[in-house]
Amino acid sequence: MVSAWLMSDIAPGGDPRLAHVSAPLPEAQAFLKDIGVLYWRLAPIRPEGDLSDVPESEYLAQLDAVASERGYKNRDQVEISPTKMPNYETLCGVFFQEHLHDDEEIRFCAGGSGYFDVRDRADRWIRIAVTPGDLLVLPAGIYHRFSPDEKNYIKAIRLFQDAPRWEAHARTVNNVSSAAAASVQPAGDLRPARADYLTALNTSPGHA
Repeated sequence: MVSAWLMSDIAPGGDPRLAHVSAPLPEAQAFLKDIGVLYWRLAPIRPEGDLSDVPESEYLAQLDAVASERGYKNRDQVEISPTKMPNYETLCGVFFQEHLHDDEEIRFCAGGSGYFDVRDRADRWIRIAVTPGDLLVLPAGIYHRFSPDEKNYIKAIRLFQDAPRWEAHARTVNNVSSAAAASVQPAGDLRPARADYLTALNTSPGHA
């Protein structure tokens, strides 16, 4: 079952790796689906949140089935941690800038844990915790960000419909730090993917 909640504000200088819980979402999966975010649990749940005793073939077969159904033709694997990335803190700053993509963002957590934050219909931050076995699909055009949690480690399989790429478009020019400027493009609101996402959101059953 997906774990998600309404985030409390992060104070200036605050640590995004903390949970920052404001209120739980009792029907989290349905809430996320209403804003276009899809979730699957692909591997047996382990109390310790570990896939070390699960044969890789077991969850890869399930991942392959979803990928085939949804047309995800390519994939790669990344490990985000201080020991794996010399520029870890800089990259975490880039990932935590509010941005969108022109394509879906598809992530399977194969180890470790972290947080994906997405904007809901009221422009509030919803935090989604991912642990091993979780597959998350963020729709093209949704504003979001990522942070590792206090464990500072996640291993993710990234899936793509076409050639692997990570091209981000920031919500505004003003929220792009100097460290992120080289990797995050401004004016996400002007992207066609944003307009398409809002159209889909406003014509879905959840729109009042």
